[in-house]
Amino acid sequence: MARAPQVLKGMRDFLPEQMLLRQHVLSTFRGVFERYGFEPIETPVIEYLETLTGKYGEDEKLIYSFQDRGERNVGLRYDLTVPLARFVANHRNDLTFPFKRYHIAPVFRADRPQRGRYREFWQCDADIVGTKSMMADAEVVSVWIDALSAINMPGFVVHINHRKLLMSLAEVAGVPDDQTPTIHRAIDKLAKIGEDGVLKEMQSNGIPEDAARRVLDLVSITGEPGEVFDELARRLAGNSMAEEGISEMRSLFDFLDKMGADSSHYTLDLTLARGLDYYTGPVFEAMSVDANIGSLGGAGRYDGLVGMFSGEDLPATGCSLGLERIFDVIQEKNLVAAPSTVSKVLVTVFNGDTIGESLALVGELRRAGVESDIYSGEKFDLRRQLQYANRKGIPRTLILGPDEIQTGQVIVREMSTGDQQSVDRANVAEAIHSALRADRAAD
Repeated sequence: MARAPQVLKGMRDFLPEQMLLRQHVLSTFRGVFERYGFEPIETPVIEYLETLTGKYGEDEKLIYSFQDRGERNVGLRYDLTVPLARFVANHRNDLTFPFKRYHIAPVFRADRPQRGRYREFWQCDADIVGTKSMMADAEVVSVWIDALSAINMPGFVVHINHRKLLMSLAEVAGVPDDQTPTIHRAIDKLAKIGEDGVLKEMQSNGIPEDAARRVLDLVSITGEPGEVFDELARRLAGNSMAEEGISEMRSLFDFLDKMGADSSHYTLDLTLARGLDYYTGPVFEAMSVDANIGSLGGAGRYDGLVGMFSGEDLPATGCSLGLERIFDVIQEKNLVAAPSTVSKVLVTVFNGDTIGESLALVGELRRAGVESDIYSGEKFDLRRQLQYANRKGIPRTLILGPDEIQTGQVIVREMSTGDQQSVDRANVAEAIHSALRADRAAD
């Protein structure tokens, strides 16, 4: 027997039942985004390599890059944010600002596959371009919370920090600019490796112990956000970058409060230091309280990115959900009820002489807006057709034999119970619609 071809590592096929769940979740996210006024866009999967490089720091090595037939250096998109920046630069005169967009599409990374991490995966982004107001950042956090709440995601919290605070903490501690990224990488691991681990990592990278301890002391300030901002303002007094960051964070948390965002789903986290190079203001990460799940997505303000393509200052902020991990959690915890099939009824075929009547019936149902399948197997065994409906999860079958054709009736069979009733052929579409309305009401 020939060996079946394999799917590349880190990439997957999706069965119809999986796709129905994915489409249901994505439709839910689209509804939330559009309720906030975000509009959809699309960009190419392949970009010029120069568009992608120089934006991702040490993760740039994960870009899938190659030469096309024209010997041009190109790459598969690594995320949806850099393509957005290129998109805005290209279509500057066609857009109305502030420009609010969402984009749901696959991205590619030459990463090591593991649970919840794939080489081809889907991201779900919402961004606002063209304003420095913290109202935009508050909208991003709020839409994120509403999107995750809409799919019943349990125990998630959006962690919030500010790049300017991260930079000023290192500056006040006396850490040279060229060692600031080392500080950020270390404190981002505080929850995983603890204070001793962070100190050891900073010192092993040349950070003096007293400077490392000053940084740890600052990021360990606790309390309500307002109290933390007051304490930071006292300790970082005179540092202009810190003052800007604190002021913007006060506004952000105030806007979230006035917007009515659920405060149990967002928190100030001074240790959050997302690794991408282009963040310039607030940074966000949605985390599950379940350590086995971890991050559900990241976000932040990137005021300098669009300017790299357009040559003009155009601030932006946004969020990105990691859909594959979210789908894994949904399936593992049965968070969302999605249909196992698109079909609401199966029209059976009694025998070769009744094919025409069955085809006419399924055509009528489809024109009436009922998602209808018809059995197209070569054998007209009714038992086999009912098994087909059961395996696919089709809730109802319609039986149209010679007796029903003669009397103008159709038998409607409820597959979950086996109950049957005869319905006038002329009324069968309305009878199915009525049953579907009852199904929705029961849900």
